[in-house]
Parts: sequence; structure tokens; C-alpha cells
Amino acid sequence: MMIHDITAKVGAHKKRKRIGRGEASGHGGTSGRGHKGAKSRSGYSRRAGYDAGGKQFYQRFPKRGFSNARFRTLYHVINVKILEERCEAGEAVDAAVLAARGIIRDTNLPLKVLGEGELSKKLDVKAAKFSGAAKQKIEAAGGTATEG
Repeated sequence: MMIHDITAKVGAHKKRKRIGRGEASGHGGTSGRGHKGAKSRSGYSRRAGYDAGGKQFYQRFPKRGFSNARFRTLYHVINVKILEERCEAGEAVDAAVLAARGIIRDTNLPLKVLGEGELSKKLDVKAAKFSGAAKQKIEAAGGTATEG
């Protein structure tokens, strides 16, 4: 008989620890939780980063500088190559049209058009922002790029 034959039969499932079932079990009394205090109570949990009256982790380090991240404007971003693929020549394109076709998620954020790809169709594009390259490519194809 080999060791893997024994463990396959005997050691496949380890019995769970039955705590609070008398002193003779070895896990009676306080059931492995120590004496008194919050950690011994049922329902106890401590929020992540809690330091029991000490300095919070984020407070231990000096703060320097300023971040504009809270004040940035988020946009739905689209490239002119998508307009080339998904729009017909002479069409008026804005955020509502793109949202209806599933190109952008919704019209909650303003639309920004970037200049990746080529554009050969004349389109009237209305968006909150255009990159310089995007505006140039739209106008070179005979279309209009209206900000607003």
C-alpha cells in the first residue's frame, strides 16, 4: 500500500473544528477567542485601516502639492475613424445620434472628437470639444465641426 492510497481514503476530507462543545473537546470555554473584549463577541468586525486610536495610515505621511483630479471634465471620446465607419455622407452627427447607435453609452457626458484615423465623408459634427487634428480632418473632408 502506498501513502497516496491511504490519503485518498482517509485524508480526503478534514473534519471541521467543533468549537464550544465542552472542555474535553479541547475547544470549549472561550472557544479559541480568548477572554472578553470586542474580538470575543459575535458580530465583531473592524474596518480596514483602523488603528485603535493611533494615527491612521494615510495620516502618517506628509501631504504635498495639489491635484486637479477632482475638477477634471469627463468626456465621451470618439475618433474620426469611427465616424468614417458608422456614419453616412452628409449626415448631422451629435451625441444623441451616436448614443442611439450604441457608439457611446449615453448623453450624460459631453462629447469629444479626436483625430485618429482618416475621414473622407462630409459630416456636420456637433460636439463639446474637438482636437486640432479632428477639426482639421472634418473640415478638409468638406464638413463642419461645431463646438457647443
